[in-house]
Amino acid sequence: MTKSMPTNARHGLNALYPGNAPRSSRRSASAGAIAVLLLGASLISMTASAQNGNAGSDGAATSVAANENAASPSQSKLSPADQQFVQDAGTAGATEIAASKLALTNSSDEEVKSFAQRMIADHTRLARNLDIVAKRQGITAAPSADASVTGSLESLHGTDFDKAYIAKVAVDGHRKAVAVFSTESQSGGNTQLKNVAAKALPIIKHHYAMAQQLAKLKGVTS
Repeated sequence: MTKSMPTNARHGLNALYPGNAPRSSRRSASAGAIAVLLLGASLISMTASAQNGNAGSDGAATSVAANENAASPSQSKLSPADQQFVQDAGTAGATEIAASKLALTNSSDEEVKSFAQRMIADHTRLARNLDIVAKRQGITAAPSADASVTGSLESLHGTDFDKAYIAKVAVDGHRKAVAVFSTESQSGGNTQLKNVAAKALPIIKHHYAMAQQLAKLKGVTS
């Protein structure tokens, strides 16, 4: 038996998918909703990049290059908490990128693919900014994706892939990332890492909101 949808949730979805509209109109409305979210993410990314200054190819490069007299890796020692942040943030970003690349081939849903493409672009930029600062602190190891997550997605295709990707990566992955970046931005011991976390946090929070909306549209619970 089909469960009745709560009135407020039904009204929210009806705004995206009018009940009496033709199926093609509903698909168009759904695509429009995702497009608005993606545009929002793009604007936030552009704003975050602009805040870093007038760098040539990468906004983050300006703050690093301008700090010519910053401590060298041999002079700097990160606290265990800061080291854990670099590891957790690196793994989260690498997992988002790897899983989203799988989505481009394993998903058959254009909205899921659009979301994945945005995640690849944004998380590649965020990972590059974090890597610049991490290397200045003597951390040179490249982060690796969570194999348990990417491995569980590799053999899935179509709707099965979409449900797993949305639940495990889009929603749960960003929920965890918000917590990791929030903690570092508030209580990190290294000024440069705190700044990276603070600038990345609004983007990751917006990703999380996008993921929740996508999950609602596709009927995915996590």
